[in-house]
Amino acid sequence: MRKWKTTDAAASDGARLRAGLLDKTNTASTVWADTAYCSKVNEDFMEKQGFVSKVYRKKPHLKLMSWHIQRFNDEKSVIRSLVEHVFADQKLQTGLFIRTVGIARATIRIGLANIIYNMHLFPS
Repeated sequence: MRKWKTTDAAASDGARLRAGLLDKTNTASTVWADTAYCSKVNEDFMEKQGFVSKVYRKKPHLKLMSWHIQRFNDEKSVIRSLVEHVFADQKLQTGLFIRTVGIARATIRIGLANIIYNMHLFPS
């Protein structure tokens, strides 16, 4: 875990992508994300910045998802499930449940959980 952004629960995840969440110094150029980040604006932003989008596609409202979109989402699930395990591991190790007054305290709690996870993953 190298970088994180703490917001209140009402903040839209999709808008954070363009607000400095992506790091050009990272060695990977592929962006794996859930449907909260699926928008034309985000797709255009990632393409313009040189990132490859592997963002889940949303199901059309009141319609069935087409088979090819479902297949692409299934392929992305393999990688995305590995990422979700990181957060599950953090919750298990630290009992992480964020309920603080103020964004600064929440940022510290999440940062400490990230440090603990990194130390557990890469012991010296």
